[in-house]
Amino acid sequence: MHNVTPMLARKEDRDREEPSWSFPGGVVGFAAYWLALAIPFMLYGSSTLFFFLYTWPFFLALLPVSVLVGIASSVLLRGQLIWTILLTTLLVIFLFWLLFTLLSGW
Repeated sequence: MHNVTPMLARKEDRDREEPSWSFPGGVVGFAAYWLALAIPFMLYGSSTLFFFLYTWPFFLALLPVSVLVGIASSVLLRGQLIWTILLTTLLVIFLFWLLFTLLSGW
């Protein structure tokens, strides 16, 4: 009869799961999107609403991109939440302002 103990020990080593870093990154990306959306309203006031009235599909398309940026940065940074928040927020604000300036023609 064969000894099965070494096989069981090896199986336990393989079954270790890495922690999932995608969910916190997605949440950070979602929050960064809403923060980036609020910045033009804080700078330009309620007249920004008329600009968004005609260009909302472009800005709505940035929502899944922001979530994916958050997930990617969280995975690349191995779940370090502070750096993930900082990098995701900066990248999403940059993308949002890039689109805003492109559409407004400045």
